[in-house]
Amino acid sequence: MAVVLKSKNTKSKRPNKLELHPRNPHRARYDFALLADSCPELSGFIQLNQYGNESVDFANPEAVKTLNRALLSHFYGVAFWDIPPGYLCPPIPGRADYIHYLADLLADSNQGIIPRGKGVKVLDVGVGANCVYPIIGHQEYGWQFVGSDVNPVAVATCDTIVKSNACLKGAISVRLQTQAAKLFDGVWKEKDRFDLTLCNPPFHTSESAMIDESQRKWRGVKGKSAQTAKPVLNFGGTAAELWCDGGEAGFVSRMVKESVQYADRCFWFTSLVARQGNVDAIYRTLKEVGVRQVKTIEMAQGQKISRFIAWSFLGDDQIDYWKDNYWQS
Repeated sequence: MAVVLKSKNTKSKRPNKLELHPRNPHRARYDFALLADSCPELSGFIQLNQYGNESVDFANPEAVKTLNRALLSHFYGVAFWDIPPGYLCPPIPGRADYIHYLADLLADSNQGIIPRGKGVKVLDVGVGANCVYPIIGHQEYGWQFVGSDVNPVAVATCDTIVKSNACLKGAISVRLQTQAAKLFDGVWKEKDRFDLTLCNPPFHTSESAMIDESQRKWRGVKGKSAQTAKPVLNFGGTAAELWCDGGEAGFVSRMVKESVQYADRCFWFTSLVARQGNVDAIYRTLKEVGVRQVKTIEMAQGQKISRFIAWSFLGDDQIDYWKDNYWQS
């Protein structure tokens, strides 16, 4: 049977422009009084913005981290959450959107019903120190997660977060990737089967490229006087989290090629793709390796549109077997 690569033009359509997923609990403005009840230390960072509304200083990394701690406590029941200085501290609403759209992706293959519970296994490639995707995915859908990372500190921090929260114990495990050039090899064990993989890949091609782009954005906010200053990364990020050879397109293309080895052991491989201009190159690689299905799912990320690409090697008979054996409650 001929393998057909579905066109990237058959992408999902969001019901409303620049709105978060309908199940995303972060669609409304932050209620800082409620968040401060869940995390009293947030009170010290709450201030009025230029419009007279309560907010925090998003240019202050400590304020951003404390806001995340409050959101994870209030919405996801996480009593302890902390990350070391300088590690990626991601915006929670956008992370939740990816998880909810992944749930829809599985539902599309399951008569519109979202598979829930511990039978659904997810691999987070590059989980980072924050462990946010596994936290949200487990607390929202009961999924089981494996996170991988090349950074031992990130792995240890995730372990501490999981062990410090009874609601996460037994649901999330983290594996150290000792082969920096590999993504699945070395962490994907022989008996592992994953319904989903997810990834937020490094965006930049080098540290200098990242600094140049950050300074351009910073000058847009602060004016020309800031052109020689190294901007503060309010959401943080280590080298492995922010840049790699080939940037985003190179990283995802390597992931696509490596996924061939695990073709019949995963239902949907996925990765975020922040830059629209990288989509064509990734689709060329997908065509080269002979995937059976490809989808591009658009999402709102703050004031921007982001997306993730999903691909699968499974045929119809394999899909039916998978649903009947792994997704039955």
